[in-house]
This record gives sequence, C-alpha cells and structure tokens, in this order.
Amino acid sequence: MANISSNELAGQILDCCLHGSPWSDKTLLTLLEEANGDTPQIASRALFTGIVERLGDLFEPRLCDTYAQLFSEVIAYVRPEFSAGQLLERYRRIRKPRRAPETARNIFVLSRITLGADVAVTSVILSAIKQRYPAAKIFLVGPRKNWELFAADPRIQHCAFTYGRNGSLRERLASPPYFDNGIVIDPDSRITQLGLLPVCPDENYYFFESRAYGQQGTESLSILTSRWAAEVFGVNSATPFVAPLPNSGHPDVTVSLGVGENQEKRIEDPFEQQLLAALLHLGRNVLIDKGAGGEEEKRIENILSSLPGIESWRGGYAPFASRISRSKLYIGYDSAGQHVAAACGIPLLSIFAGYVSERMFQRWRPTGPGRIEIVKVTDPAPATVLQQTLERIDTL
Repeated sequence: MANISSNELAGQILDCCLHGSPWSDKTLLTLLEEANGDTPQIASRALFTGIVERLGDLFEPRLCDTYAQLFSEVIAYVRPEFSAGQLLERYRRIRKPRRAPETARNIFVLSRITLGADVAVTSVILSAIKQRYPAAKIFLVGPRKNWELFAADPRIQHCAFTYGRNGSLRERLASPPYFDNGIVIDPDSRITQLGLLPVCPDENYYFFESRAYGQQGTESLSILTSRWAAEVFGVNSATPFVAPLPNSGHPDVTVSLGVGENQEKRIEDPFEQQLLAALLHLGRNVLIDKGAGGEEEKRIENILSSLPGIESWRGGYAPFASRISRSKLYIGYDSAGQHVAAACGIPLLSIFAGYVSERMFQRWRPTGPGRIEIVKVTDPAPATVLQQTLERIDTL
C-alpha cells in the first residue's frame, strides 16, 4: 500500500463504515503507521477529517457504534495500556443516560474544543448545572479561549487543557486529565475522543452522546442538549448562553466569514465582497472579524482594501462575541458567531452551506429567542446566494 495516499486509505475505511462492512485491518494499520511516521500530521488529519468528522456529521445513531469500534482500535494502537475490547465495553455502559446525584461539590464540564459547539451544546449543560447545583464549584475543562466566552460568570472557573486539533495522532491521544474529586460531564468532547477515553471513575461520569441522542428527529443540538439536561439533572429550562467580559463598541452589524478550515462552507468570490458592499450601501456600521490569522485574515484584508469604511476586528474571540451581543444584526457562515448571536437573542442571518446530510443541517442550525433567518444553500452560485441573502437582510 506504499503508493496509496493517507486520504485514499481513509476513504476506503470510511466507505466500509458507511456500508456496514468490515474494514481491512491492513488498511487501518497502514494509516496508523503513517500517522505515527515521518509526516504524522497528514495521516492524522486524514483519519480525523476524512473518517471521524464525517461519521459524526452524518448524525446516524448506528454510526456511533461503528465509530466506537474503529476508534477503540486506534486508541489501543497508540496507547497499548488500553485494550480495544475493554474501551468498547466501557463505552457501551457509559453511553446510557442516568440521573445525576442530588448533591455535588466539584463539577468538571469538558469543552467541545470548537467555540461554536461550546455555545450551542456545552453552555446548555453549564446552564443546567448552575441551576441544579447552586453551591457547587463548576470548572470548564479546555482551552482558555473557550472559557473566555464565560469569563464574566463567577460560577464558571477554568481548568486549563490544550487539545491539539492539528497535531499528530499521538499528540491528540495524549493523556487527558483525570478527575477523582468530583463528577465529570462530557458533551461528546474530543478530549475523551467522544466518550472513549476514561477521565474519572465511571460512576462519576455523565456522557451526552450528541451524535445519537434524538435518534432520527430534526431538533437542533441546543434543543437536544436541553432535553438531555432535563433527563439527567431534572432541569427543564437550560438554554444556550455566553458571558464574555464586556468590550466597548456597539456596531450595527457584526459579520464573520470564517469557515473553520472547511472551505465547503464558503461561497465563492465575489459573494463576500458584494455582501459587504451592500451593507455599506445601506449605511450601516459594520464590524467584521478577521479570524485567527492565516487564509481567513488574508481573505478579509483583500476585501477591505477595496471597501474602506468597514471596521475590522482582530484579537481574541470572546471580545468579538461581546460585540456581537450588542449589535443589531449578525451575519455569517455556519460558525461560532451564529450560535453566539442566537444565544444572545440578536437577529441573525446564517448562510449555511457545506453540510453533508440533512440531519447535520438540522442539528447545527442556530437556536435562540431572537429572529433567525437561514439561507440554506442548495445552489452555491454566488449570484444566487447573494440574492437570497439580501432578501433575508431586508426581512430583518
């Protein structure tokens, strides 16, 4: 298999997963060897982006079992102290929702790592446990930038943990923290590789399997998380929220055109430039996020060079989220900003493209108390999407 690329190997394994047929042990071993070889990032990305994320994005309950079987073998290969069979047996035990204890002193909530998921999903769990356990210490376990979305809430403390989304397979599967002094709530976090790696005694572990919960329904992830919180914690009013530290500025319109390295979410040129030009033509004060650098920042800077008058933001995401919370309208692709706006009740327009299944669209659509308009992209032609977007802006 020396002449087969990592992406091709991942594609062969994915095809077996989707069709319910056994994958080749030799193919998986070759991919894992490459993920631990001289260029591990390439093969690791093929494994996570090409297989893991695709299985999750389909939101097919049967694929959760497939993922668990596959990835328990992956973990056992990298970390031989674990047995694939034992990991799979534990997973089948802990995936069943059960009632949480009446009292708790320390509660550790694992971050979903991505900012949008921590708003749409993790914040709902934080909302529930704040109500259920008013005297408990609550820790959000994950990167600082994720915790900063809740830094103004004195109930939520930070427990630092860095997960290398672009690291090698061995780096991604490095030992997560282990908690033996409180309960742990896992919202399908990459920290545990979606529930497979133990982080506490099993009796203290509560796992929200977001890819299967709700089965074949069409509810959003925020609604499903709220339902799970009611089942486990007995709280019926948990909703998404953010609490970034205050930041000055009250733009009319906040915009984010970031796609989180998934170019399928982006509409081709000249859509973005024409959209921003239309907002300027309306006489609105526009603030656009440049992102964390790289391709996104260069793309935004190129647009702004021909559109003077638009203010840009470059810096931490939480201060930009604070600006979103005080704007009159938010516009962006399917990304963190839409969930921040939805949680804050800010009117928003989401340009939703690149979804691999109808259920992925239903699960990740923004949910909140404010006015929400979605351009569900079926024809990605820039002129078509622009017309649909401007029509929605008019209604807002």
